[in-house]
Amino acid sequence: MKRRIAWALLTCILITSVMLTSCTTKSSTTSATTTQQTTTTANWWDKLGQPQYGGSITIRYKSDPTSFDNFNSEGFVSVMGAYQERLFADQWTMDPAKWDYAKVSWRPDSVNGGNLAKSWEFSDPSTIVVHLRQGVHWQNLPPANGREFVADDVVYNNNRLYGLGGMPGSTVQMTNAAYKKLVSVTATDNYTVVFKWSIPNPTFILSTMQAPLGAAVDIMSPDAIKAYGPVITDWHHVIGTGPFMLTDFTSGSSATFAKNPNYWGYDERYPKNQLPYVDELKVLIIPDDATAMSALRTGKLDVMPNLSNDTAQTLLKSNPELMSLALPASYSNSVDPRGNTAPFNDIRVRQAMQMAIDLPTIAKTYYNGTCSSDPSTMTSNNMGMGWGYPYSQWPQALKDEYAFNPTKAKQLLADAGYPTGFKTNIVADISGDMNLLQIVKSNFMDVGIDMEIRTMPTVDWTAFVITNHKQDQLTQRSSGFLGMTFDVDRQMQRFVTGANWAVISDPTCDSLYAQTLSATSVDVYQKAFNDMNKYIAEQHFMISLLTPTTYNLYQPWFKGFSGQDDSVFGNSGPRLLGFYNARFWVDGTLKKSMGH
Repeated sequence: MKRRIAWALLTCILITSVMLTSCTTKSSTTSATTTQQTTTTANWWDKLGQPQYGGSITIRYKSDPTSFDNFNSEGFVSVMGAYQERLFADQWTMDPAKWDYAKVSWRPDSVNGGNLAKSWEFSDPSTIVVHLRQGVHWQNLPPANGREFVADDVVYNNNRLYGLGGMPGSTVQMTNAAYKKLVSVTATDNYTVVFKWSIPNPTFILSTMQAPLGAAVDIMSPDAIKAYGPVITDWHHVIGTGPFMLTDFTSGSSATFAKNPNYWGYDERYPKNQLPYVDELKVLIIPDDATAMSALRTGKLDVMPNLSNDTAQTLLKSNPELMSLALPASYSNSVDPRGNTAPFNDIRVRQAMQMAIDLPTIAKTYYNGTCSSDPSTMTSNNMGMGWGYPYSQWPQALKDEYAFNPTKAKQLLADAGYPTGFKTNIVADISGDMNLLQIVKSNFMDVGIDMEIRTMPTVDWTAFVITNHKQDQLTQRSSGFLGMTFDVDRQMQRFVTGANWAVISDPTCDSLYAQTLSATSVDVYQKAFNDMNKYIAEQHFMISLLTPTTYNLYQPWFKGFSGQDDSVFGNSGPRLLGFYNARFWVDGTLKKSMGH
């Protein structure tokens, strides 16, 4: 009798469990995740919410795409990242507490992630063997017609971009000097590609292949190039393997992408969810900042990155529903002396100029306490994982050389032969922070340095300073030499003789860069890089200002976003436009409830 009662109770429990499971499954049909997945709460990304399918994401560019083919645009990614892909991308499951892609653009070996590449290894220090994902297909557009993506496609693209394998190419496209060290690319089977380099440095090789600034590693359909090339100029003819397909483009207005229904990718955080989540990605061309701010206020834009504190606070005051994410800028501000010109070729003068700047007051009053008052060397203070030379590690004697001390500054100027100071000028990119430059001018004047500010439009400034080196004193722009967060090789190149607009020629910098190229281990590479950071701080090649805090504002319904500028930043082009926006989603119910 007791046994029959026990079985009856167990049967009831099982029936109830099935009914509850059935109800739970029905209630989650609008979600992109399964019931089993939603019960998992052990992952850091759970706080971002549960992905949903449908809807559209709209972002802003300041100017038209200049090209739809990376052969013409290696250094300007534009919209290509939505329909083309790379071998490497970010680890979508990487905990920001361990490495925050939103704060540091560069990726050391330990955080490199595969995209079209499933795995890779070095057969020797100069050779990387890349194993491709199987089952990846080109977008189902003629003439590729959805055929499988194979190793020969990677070989074709690299030979085309860099003139390898006897294929005609143009060195003009090789804006990333690192790729001049690529010797050959060969396919050993349909899913294996071997890259041979002229240097024995796995760290340099992998970081170059994974995260160059431009489109050097984007992969376009060879079928499209052969049919419509040699260079594709018509947007109708672009074909990639990416999560979005370019369906409409109107110059000066917009670019529209539809989801690729046959996309190979699945969300690494929710492995059962095929990507992309949204049905459409739209880029609005809005040159005017005020117009863009209005579009964000009215819900026509989902996100605006890289805003100043003042702009962000103005928008949050008018639209308190907007979400805000504060991040350090990717560069520090600086004043850049011409290195081979008196009086700036005297380190005492450069030290005096640094001591004349009241960094703590600028941080407190000009930036309203939103950023650190610490100066920077070549890289940002938050590079992390032992890369760089953060201010916290500086000896006190070096910190004193960056401390506000006008009395010591005057003494250094007198010791250098300028007891009453000197007159100078600065050629400034008008797109930079002119208000900050006025504060610098006032600080300099207090120690006897009379600095005239000469402004130029960005295009003219670039030709005058970067191309022709016509400046004879100081220069300034928002993306200067210090506090950088991107590819460490490019950071070091900026201080190599002949490669910098500040006309610095220093044998120690040249030697340290050469050491990184010949390094055969991560430790050797890292030491040379860190030593160069330390040396640059000690030599005061640039006058360090501060790394301002920038703000990403986004709509409450824009989900999964953690400040990844690679997905939304427009002028120089996001590198991973498709990668990120395929993984973001829109809370359609919330958006509708807010009247949009």
